[in-house]
Amino acid sequence: MTSFGYTLMTEQCGPKELVRHAVRAEVVGFDFEVCSDHYSPWLVSQGHAPNAWLVLGAVAHATSRVELCSYVTCPTMRYHPAVVAQQAATAQILADGRFLLGLGTGENLNEHVVGQGWPGYERRLDMLCEATKIIRQLLDGGVVNHKGEYFQVDNGRLWDLPAEPVPIGISMTGEKSVQRLADFADFMIDVSPDKPIVDQWIHERRVQGLDTTGRAVAQLPICWDRDRDKAVERAHEQFRWFGGGWPTNAELPNPKAFDAATQFVRPEDVADQIPCGPDIDAVVEAVGAYRDAGFTDIALVQIGGDSQDSFFDEAAPALLAALRADAA
Repeated sequence: MTSFGYTLMTEQCGPKELVRHAVRAEVVGFDFEVCSDHYSPWLVSQGHAPNAWLVLGAVAHATSRVELCSYVTCPTMRYHPAVVAQQAATAQILADGRFLLGLGTGENLNEHVVGQGWPGYERRLDMLCEATKIIRQLLDGGVVNHKGEYFQVDNGRLWDLPAEPVPIGISMTGEKSVQRLADFADFMIDVSPDKPIVDQWIHERRVQGLDTTGRAVAQLPICWDRDRDKAVERAHEQFRWFGGGWPTNAELPNPKAFDAATQFVRPEDVADQIPCGPDIDAVVEAVGAYRDAGFTDIALVQIGGDSQDSFFDEAAPALLAALRADAA
């Protein structure tokens, strides 16, 4: 059974609005909610970047049914892994067992702010592996002393541990990342309908004698609006960065750089990649590509902070019904 989620996109809304949207998403019938973790928006036009973990804590308290997931947190630069472990344990307690920890290698956009530069991809993979080991050890409840290549933990212990373990998912966007990270994750994360990556995730788990029934969680941007032209305009204004692909998006340092890098992207280019307008069938078709690739959980991003209420009021109930009917 495919689960359908809603994205709390911190880049396009302030903290109070995100919490209100989270409640509305639960009421309208979404199964889970994912929350981005940014220090900066992708584009100046998006205009927001509140602290994701404070938002998640408030959302955990304000909701009662939906699963919640950090999507994704980089536990290597802006946060020390020992701090991420504490945040995850606390979020799981507040959410009464509904929290999932999503991790990734991060983006220069968000991580350079602490003044440690921006490592190459191979080093970031190594850092993520070491960080994930530390997080797991702390969440297991032991006292952790660790002196590794990148991180040190001195007599670390989590004093408030949740009754329910925290599942850990990791973003895997290529063959190398799956090879390195498959045995560290309880579930996988990706933002493209990439069937070879999902198949490789299952293969790597099977070869290592690990559970192969873990979830595969994806994310799909849409721009619903009754007026298609307005939808395309809004998607272009706020989401034209999306087409750059992860290798590029991970490297650019600030919103102005993304503005410059996307200055020649046309509205029609964005509309070719993102379902825009009132056509629910177009969204169902786009989601189907992810389901056919093997993803078990698909979170939608409704583009535009000011468009969320109209999306909930006019589109979400019918869209969820259509998605579930198509997946049945």
